[in-house]
Amino acid sequence: MGVDRDHLTALYAGTSDPWNFEHSGYEQAKFAATRAALSRRAYASAFELGCGNGQLARILAPLCSRYAGMDAVGIAISAARRTVPDARFVQGFYPCALPAGDFDLLVLSEILYFLDGRSLRTLAREIATSWPRAEVLCVTWLGETGHDIQGEEALALFSAALTTHAIMPVTQTEGYRIDRGLPKEGS
Repeated sequence: MGVDRDHLTALYAGTSDPWNFEHSGYEQAKFAATRAALSRRAYASAFELGCGNGQLARILAPLCSRYAGMDAVGIAISAARRTVPDARFVQGFYPCALPAGDFDLLVLSEILYFLDGRSLRTLAREIATSWPRAEVLCVTWLGETGHDIQGEEALALFSAALTTHAIMPVTQTEGYRIDRGLPKEGS
């Protein structure tokens, strides 16, 4: 079982920035490393699942003609809209319908370990079906998550299920790793 909506809502009780994304040097360095891990300088349309308060979107959206994000928590979505007013943010608790779009970049930053095995496989199938040519960027926390599935285990399950992409490590620190998935030849 993945993390439930109540757990996520509780994280945002009283704050729109429970992980101090806006001011943490560690988080800002991770966002910069995420941007550096991209294979291209520009994208037509990006989608970020688990966008939180939009702090990563603030870094990545300028590289994209269009940027969309989804998060389960209303407070986070409101903050994301203030942070990146030109982007489109919607509330949704995955697994749910993902926004339609011709996305050529999919950002999964510290979201995979919030899901269970079934949801990870469903997400991989949705990406393979709807966006088989998109670049997929996965940021994974390497520490204890407190969830049923740990970061690297979630990444491995997702990577194995996403048969249309070759997911390869780009960078790793003591606290996180960034992997990039590019479409396999013939996919």
